[in-house]
Parts: sequence; C-alpha cells; structure tokens
Amino acid sequence: MVEGHALRRVSNPRPDPADPIIDIPSTPPAKQQPLLQSAATSTSSSAATTSGFILSWYFSNIGVLLLNKYLLSIYGYRFPIFLTAIHMLSCSLYSFAAVRWLRLVQPQCISSQRQFMKIAFLSSIFCLSVVCGNTSLRYIPVSFNQAIGATTPFFTAAFALLITFRTEPAMVYISLLPVVLGIVVASNSEPLFHPFGFMVCLASTAGRALKSVVQGLLLTSEAEKLNSMNLLLYMAPIAATILFPLSLWYEPGVVNVTLANVQADPKFGLLLLANGTVAYLVNLTNFLVTRHTSALTLQVLGNAKAAVAAFVSVLIFKNPVTPTGVVGFGITVSGVVLYSEAKKRSKVSSSS
Repeated sequence: MVEGHALRRVSNPRPDPADPIIDIPSTPPAKQQPLLQSAATSTSSSAATTSGFILSWYFSNIGVLLLNKYLLSIYGYRFPIFLTAIHMLSCSLYSFAAVRWLRLVQPQCISSQRQFMKIAFLSSIFCLSVVCGNTSLRYIPVSFNQAIGATTPFFTAAFALLITFRTEPAMVYISLLPVVLGIVVASNSEPLFHPFGFMVCLASTAGRALKSVVQGLLLTSEAEKLNSMNLLLYMAPIAATILFPLSLWYEPGVVNVTLANVQADPKFGLLLLANGTVAYLVNLTNFLVTRHTSALTLQVLGNAKAAVAAFVSVLIFKNPVTPTGVVGFGITVSGVVLYSEAKKRSKVSSSS
C-alpha cells in the first residue's frame, strides 16, 4: 500500500497496452500489526543479544584480571610465565573447537611460509605483552595496572610514527598529553607503587600497542588478512610452544609445585581451569562485540572497562587508593576519550 501510494504521487505514466495489468490487492490493516510486532520483537532480540555479548565481554575481561591477581599475588602462585602458557594452551584448544568444529567463523588457512613467519613474530610480541602484564600483577594492584594500561594509545601513536613514519593531525598528539599526565599523577600518589611492577606493566602496554601496529603492517594484503578468531587459532599454539620451555627454564620446579598444589587443594586445579577458560572468553567476546557493534564501540567500552575493573578490584582486594590517584586515573581516561574523538575526526576529514 505504501509503495503503491508513493508511485502515484511521484509519477503518472501513461499505460502501455502491451504491458500486462497486475492487480495487486490491498493489504488488510489488521495484518499490519503482527508484522510490526514481529519487526519490533526481532529488533529487541538483536539488542538483547548485543547487550549480552557486551556484558560477557566485561565479565570475562574483569574476571581474568581478578583471577590472575588472586593466583599470582593472594594465593602465592608465583609463576606468571607458566600461567600465561596455560592461557595459551586453553586458547589453542578452545579456538580449535570454535573454528574447526563449531564453525563460529569461516576457517582460514595460512597461505605461505612467509605468512606463518609473520604470525610467529606476532606471537612473540603477544607473549612478551601477556607475560609482562601477568608479572606486574604480582607487584602492583589491578587498579594501578589498569591506569597504566590506559596509556596504550600513546604507545600506539609512537610506534606508528617510528615504524610506519605515519603522522597524525596535531590534535591527535595534543590529546595524548593528558594520557601521559594522568599516569604521572597516579604514579606519584600510588600507595603500593613498585618500580619493577610499574616497568613490566609499562612494557606490557607497549607490547600490546606494538602488536597492533605490526599486525596492521604485516597482515594488510587481502591474501593474508585473518579475522581475530583465526589469528588466535594460529598464534596461541605458537605462543604456548614458546612459553612452556621458557617457563621450565626460568621458573624451575613449576611443574612439581603446580601438581603439589592441585593434590593439596583440588580447588586450585579448578581455578587454573577457570582461569584458562576465561582467558579464551576474553578473545571470543572481543570478536563477538566487534562483529555486532564496531571497533570504535569496543574502544569506548574498553575505556569504561578500565575504570570498572579498577573499582571492582578495590572493592574485592581492599587495596588503598588516594584522591590524587583517582584524579590521575580520571585524567588518563579523559585523555583516551579525547584521543578517540580526535582520531575519529581525522579519519572523517581525510576521507572527505
């Protein structure tokens, strides 16, 4: 009805005798309501699904942080490399099941030895970042860890300039000033500040930024592009292959201590299993949220996630915070928001 009415308003062509006459019956008004209800139900269902993925992403991100902190600091399991290796082993098994068995995404194959070497290089950077991040949780609270992690945009812009020689508009670099200023303020007032913990957390943040820049540089051609699920499927086994021997060499006795802990406390084995599972869910929900929203939405949610994780960790672990530290964290997050907005505007201006 709506389309037919619109055609009569827009044009009034002369009928051609050769054209067949098609009698289109009018749609009864009573049948329009179920269609509208069906569309509304579909929209609400889609919104509920997206909200569920976002909540799962929040819970998994915050959950793996709290579990890592509990195991490495509170429980006293002082083997961050071996714990990261367990994460990578779990990601390998779950990724294989998700991609090869459940077919959550279309499987993609490695096209050449050169592409394999690029993925192996990315895995090495990934190992460095995750191991440093887990190690930092032995020495600094989750709230301070998240404050440092919020400076990722600064390192991303720096590596993009150093590696690709790509410059950004002046406003993008200006927006990074509060990112750095905030972490300086937060560091000076952190009651549980630890120099080594601060340095390895900074190295983890830099490694995460370096991986994103190198990944964009190495896997840019259509033949080499891999979605995040397939990339994890190939990166995780390589990372586990690197980390397990490194752990046995750098963390002597880790296997005996782990087995002894499991025998003495069966809940410890469940904690390790839950830790590895949640570590994979972080990657899975990251992919699902990006697919159902956008990369920009994920970036905005990530800014809020850091604040939520810091708040929850303070409630659970009761680590002391100062008003100056809260202000410094707030300055950093505000700088990240300004950076995201400046990047978005620079992309719009460059495309127009």
